[in-house]
Amino acid sequence: MSENKSDLSSELIRSVADLQDQEVIRLVRQRIAQGDDPMNIVEDCRQGMVQVGKRYEERQYYLAGLILAGEILREVMDILQPLNEKKYYGKSLGLVLLGTVEGDIHDAGKDLLQILLTVHGFSVHALGVDVPPTEFVEKARELKPDVIGLSCLIISAYTSMRETVAQLQADPALKTIPVMIGGQVNQEVCQFVGANYWSMDAMDGVRFCQSRIP
Repeated sequence: MSENKSDLSSELIRSVADLQDQEVIRLVRQRIAQGDDPMNIVEDCRQGMVQVGKRYEERQYYLAGLILAGEILREVMDILQPLNEKKYYGKSLGLVLLGTVEGDIHDAGKDLLQILLTVHGFSVHALGVDVPPTEFVEKARELKPDVIGLSCLIISAYTSMRETVAQLQADPALKTIPVMIGGQVNQEVCQFVGANYWSMDAMDGVRFCQSRIP
């Protein structure tokens, strides 16, 4: 007898929270085979990631746990992205450039945002982690994205985030592109680095990107 959607949803949330990578992939593939909406799958992954974040704050998980969570999310994204491309028939709502700033190697939050943006119909170009300001500028010149997203979880990397925003805004061709920051940030950090928007919630980041598309 097949498991019902509620059971599979709870199992996926728990498996993400417990960092059980093989079980996560099995459940994702099972739900796809049963015709589940990719957005439901992403939402459960998001809930699982919230628990990962809480366990990190409570020192149940350390850096290795966050890195593994990011790897799990990348695997999920690899499975879901082709489904998303079929759903939107190759059309994109807009292009978002994402990366974790120089001096920081955390990417779990960035990867979750990438999944959510992709499922909502955006094209995403992810630069990775520890990305220097010049690389953001060069890639932004090349791609001309609708939104640029910078991720940072380490306080010492706020300075490089600030330098990245400064270099982007100093370029006449890029200064009008809104810059959104995420991770361990708040309004004060947003003002310090000179960004247009900040968020600690991936879905809120998606809504901001949606608001920038005509």
